[in-house]
Amino acid sequence: MRLFTTIAGLHCYLNLLRNEPQKYPYTIGLVPTMGALHEGHLSLIKRAREENKITVVSIFVNPLQFAPSEDFQKYPRQLQIDKKFCEQEGVDVIFAPTPETIGMENELSTNAQNYTTTVVPPSHTTSIMCGASRPNFFQGVATIVTKLLNLVQPNNAYFGQKDAQQLAIIKQLVKDLSLPVNIISCPIIREASGLALSSRNQYLTPEQKHQASILYTSLCHGKQIFLENRNTPNIIKKVKNAVKEKLTPQPTVKLEYLEIVHPETLQPLENIQNIALLAIAAYLGSCRLIDNILLRNRQPIIAIDGPAGAGKSTVTKLVGQNLGLLYLDTGAMYRAVTWMVLQAGIPLEDQAQVAELVSQCQIGFNGPENRHVMINGQDVTEAIRSREVTNHVSAIAAQPTVRYFMVKQQQQFGTKGGIVAEGRDIGTHVFPNSEVKIFLTASVTERSRRRLLELHQKGQTNISLEEVEKEIIHRDQKDSNREISPLRKASDAIEISTDGLSIAEVTQKIVDIYQKTCAGKY
Repeated sequence: MRLFTTIAGLHCYLNLLRNEPQKYPYTIGLVPTMGALHEGHLSLIKRAREENKITVVSIFVNPLQFAPSEDFQKYPRQLQIDKKFCEQEGVDVIFAPTPETIGMENELSTNAQNYTTTVVPPSHTTSIMCGASRPNFFQGVATIVTKLLNLVQPNNAYFGQKDAQQLAIIKQLVKDLSLPVNIISCPIIREASGLALSSRNQYLTPEQKHQASILYTSLCHGKQIFLENRNTPNIIKKVKNAVKEKLTPQPTVKLEYLEIVHPETLQPLENIQNIALLAIAAYLGSCRLIDNILLRNRQPIIAIDGPAGAGKSTVTKLVGQNLGLLYLDTGAMYRAVTWMVLQAGIPLEDQAQVAELVSQCQIGFNGPENRHVMINGQDVTEAIRSREVTNHVSAIAAQPTVRYFMVKQQQQFGTKGGIVAEGRDIGTHVFPNSEVKIFLTASVTERSRRRLLELHQKGQTNISLEEVEKEIIHRDQKDSNREISPLRKASDAIEISTDGLSIAEVTQKIVDIYQKTCAGKY
């Protein structure tokens, strides 16, 4: 692991990597922090390490984020402890500059913004919730994040859902400034009591920590009231009242705000169509705590991942039919794009022109049971099954830009829910908030046997079981180490081994899990 405190050192190291093609990391992941690392940061680092070749953790207590009355001088600084933490977790680079090094006056927000260029987010995103009591806070956040993204130039940057307002502002910033980075949201990590992990939790006494758990308890109560009354009038008021009532027995918790807003635009909501953010801030003594929970008014999503040969495609289709869910045929989406590229006469290796075309396409499904595949309004259901498309779909699907735009379209299908999809990273990347996550697997022997039977049925009898097993093992290694869309089991996925089970039995297992998980909630 390397520790850099200067921009020159950081740039030199990253440029050396980029200038050596044989060593160049396909992706760089950035985890911006203010230090005092805890298990919440660990979850971001683990995610970054899983998805990138190089992981950079920045440690910088940003003076632009603190008002004169706040805890800038007291904020915990423990670089040596954080360094050991990062080393243990396999971080590649720590960037820990001083304010002067990074081009900021070592002054608090009000003064420092008089001496440095700052990034100002839209006022409607900063004037509510945390911004109402901290008027310059998000200007400081936007400025340091923009600086770090420019300095590191990561492919992916990781932020926790706990700071939901910050997350929404950063996503908007990246979109508005056309910054070439993916902003990845990671779930809130909590103590056993439900208290969201925060560097400021160390200010709390054991008794105060116990009292602070009421924040999450009250949010969960609000969510339950929402699920039971989602289609009734005044649902916003009912949820807020429920949360406040739950807080009443703990008078030491002083409520600052309780808001229900759209998680992306931060606009206050009068009703909840698809999704809402229920957010809270409160003081316990002098310690200010925030937390939030998402309220989803949509049908559930089932994400099915697993290695090749585990029977995912067949089972996923049957699960959709059994439960009346849309089978999101992600393979057909990549085939449709491939067909469009071939029709346009674009050389497959011309990734820039492919990107130009794919960024403007729109894929949909309609007809009986949504089996017809449409691209830009044209039915290509039969055309995408041609030998030419089959021979070239892998080359197109491997292109990063194609993958990026296909995932965005898949996620658009997910906004209203009611879908089931299968792949390698559906539950970890495409739909990380799926209500049901399944990891479908089988032993190499079983998958090889199935593959051999399939080949024999196609008339390919000149291959042995041993040869098929070698191919399966090679495919597993390749899929698990792909630069794009590697095979991953979500931490909250239910694993089902299909060894010795029929397709009908596997399908029924997933249907039973769905019904048990979602019964009475949708």
